[in-house]
Amino acid sequence: MVPNDWDTKQLCEIAHITSGGTPSRKKPEYWNQASVPWIRTTEVQNCILNFEDVKEFISELGLQKSSAKVVPAGTLLLAMIGQGKTRGQVALLKFDACTNQNCAAIIFDDKYDSEFYYNFLLSQYKNLRALSNNAGQSNLSGGLVKTINVPVPPYIEQRKIANILGTWDKAISTTERLIDSSNKQKKSLMQQLLTGKKRLLDESRKPFEGEWEDKYLHDVAQIIVSPVDKKTIEGEIPVELCNYTDVYYNTRITNSLTFMKATAKQSEIDKYTLKVNDVIVTKDSETPGDIAVPALVGEDLNGVVCGYHLAIIRPNNELVEGAFLNYLFSMPKTRYYFFTLATGATRFGLSVGGINKAHFTLPPLVEQQKIVAVLTNTDKEIELFDQQLADLKQEKKALMQQLLTGKRRVKV
Repeated sequence: MVPNDWDTKQLCEIAHITSGGTPSRKKPEYWNQASVPWIRTTEVQNCILNFEDVKEFISELGLQKSSAKVVPAGTLLLAMIGQGKTRGQVALLKFDACTNQNCAAIIFDDKYDSEFYYNFLLSQYKNLRALSNNAGQSNLSGGLVKTINVPVPPYIEQRKIANILGTWDKAISTTERLIDSSNKQKKSLMQQLLTGKKRLLDESRKPFEGEWEDKYLHDVAQIIVSPVDKKTIEGEIPVELCNYTDVYYNTRITNSLTFMKATAKQSEIDKYTLKVNDVIVTKDSETPGDIAVPALVGEDLNGVVCGYHLAIIRPNNELVEGAFLNYLFSMPKTRYYFFTLATGATRFGLSVGGINKAHFTLPPLVEQQKIVAVLTNTDKEIELFDQQLADLKQEKKALMQQLLTGKRRVKV
């Protein structure tokens, strides 16, 4: 239901809906020395598209010799086909461009505000995906897009709502840029600090001195490979299990995670219960690039057991900081080392020997601790930005539910 002074229409009643095309890849002259922006579904990611987001261009000849066509700034692009979560996503073009045949181009005239309808279609993402499934096909079609029902407030109210939501978009965009910048700075800082190219100050405010030592991993840590599976077996002891996805998707393992329920033998609990400062790495994976992804046990987990397909790197606390090892495992050089060691056909894995033979150049423990403190502070700043971004997105989502349905009216 919409307010009495609003209308409801099908999208085809308020906009011209078309699609694009792809020039033949076999014709280099359609792509070489090209200047016409060409947008694919991969760029349509529930976003506002600016010129710098363009990944490919086609030539004027390619435009003439294909079904591609230029659409104006203000056009909405709706992904009708795409892998994963792409189908149903929308983008607002901020410049003239052409698109491929997998995108619906929705072109409004001056009576309708494209930014208002961009936000409305954003709010309908799940419904758009369900629309294609309900129609007995996995993809959207131009015909389905034309039948999408949309609210039609008075134009001046559309514009006001779009301006309000645009304020949140600007804040979200600014925060995303801060996160991106902070991640780049952290990457550079890690490269300098973890290789000794940049030395921090000691307690006397002088730069650390002395050579770093080359050590095999087994010299400074114990490697423990867990066989504990996800099963619940009668007669065994109930436990909480830290599994593969917990490690793969988190850099720190804390009590904020929801751990899987399983059972284990007492001997397994004694050997594979996680301790503070343990580094857990993915030992097996379907792709070698996902091998040796690390996560640090950041606090006492009250008896959580390590699951299978994982290895525990338990540091000798007199020689190495667990957090320092965790950062080392995140370095591209380390990831590449384990990538080359992974063996298998359909599933790749690391041997205990391969993990043991990994070697690192380590500073004295006190310098490790200083480096960890600096990098941890950087992580906390990024986490703060991440939380701010999540809050902004949630605030905008709640506001969209109110403004785009007319439940909350704006002053015009």
